Amino acid sequence: MTEPETSEPVGSTPPPPNQPQPWERAVLERLAFETLKEQRVARRWRNGIRLTWLGFLMALAWMIFYRAGSEAAISEPHTAVVEIRGEIASGSEASSDLLVAAVREAFEDPGAKAVVLLINSPGGSPVQAGIVNDEIRRLKAMHRKPVYAVVEEACASAAYYIAVSADKIFVDKASIVGSIGVLMDGFGFTGLMDKLGVERRLMTAGENKGFMDPFSPQTPVQRQYAQSMLNQIHEQFIEVVKLGRGERLRETPQTFSGLFWTGAQAVRMGLADQLGSLDFVAREVVGADEIVDYTRRENVAERLVKRFGAALGAGAIQSLRWGQSFR
Repeated sequence: MTEPETSEPVGSTPPPPNQPQPWERAVLERLAFETLKEQRVARRWRNGIRLTWLGFLMALAWMIFYRAGSEAAISEPHTAVVEIRGEIASGSEASSDLLVAAVREAFEDPGAKAVVLLINSPGGSPVQAGIVNDEIRRLKAMHRKPVYAVVEEACASAAYYIAVSADKIFVDKASIVGSIGVLMDGFGFTGLMDKLGVERRLMTAGENKGFMDPFSPQTPVQRQYAQSMLNQIHEQFIEVVKLGRGERLRETPQTFSGLFWTGAQAVRMGLADQLGSLDFVAREVVGADEIVDYTRRENVAERLVKRFGAALGAGAIQSLRWGQSFR
């Protein structure tokens, strides 16, 4: 009698019924690895958030204690100084936000006997300058403190717009003063495009929507409209200068033409009052030799706070991307 034939080799043991197959084991290992990796990234992100919050709170505490110490140190009579340097524009160190905050703090300090605007600027935005000019006039009327402008190298255009809010303007004989005018600049490439055979395809809703586009021709009507706007802003500038300088201004046909002059010429024209430096004004005019700077500048703590916000947002986005890639 013969034994029944079997398909299994002699001596082999069949796998247990509950043991996973090789492909199942590979999938499970991959899922476990990806889950572990996701947990590791999440843990790092949590630790990073905690560290950044700690740095933020430390920077905030430093700023508060630094400000408190500064306020305690300037209680004695002094000359308050606010610097106006560089381009007057939104987002710059000479923006209306920073300048108004600095000027307001100087006026509100009882130890400040006068506020001095230390100017070295070629100009900038008439809107930003107008905001600062209006605020200085309001604060002068409220606090009854004198305001003096001291010009270093330049006080032109929008910088002079701010300077005329002062009770007196002091300059160096070689300072550049004036440029009472308004401009709108740009480029036109239509002729060059024709020579190169380039076709401009601009689509607008509104017949004048693209009239400042440098690759499109400018019509006489559009040019007249832009010039009308510039003339209106120029008239506003002239009105502010006349209000600030009053009878001291010796107006000539060139006064509001956009030209600029030396400090010595500006004094003769009534655009400035006299020659003098910051130390001279503090010592001889204000009568307070001690000078305290109220200018708002970005310090290390403020930069850290700004970067904290940017890094937090970028980290959150990156974390979301990582999380999505693990699913």
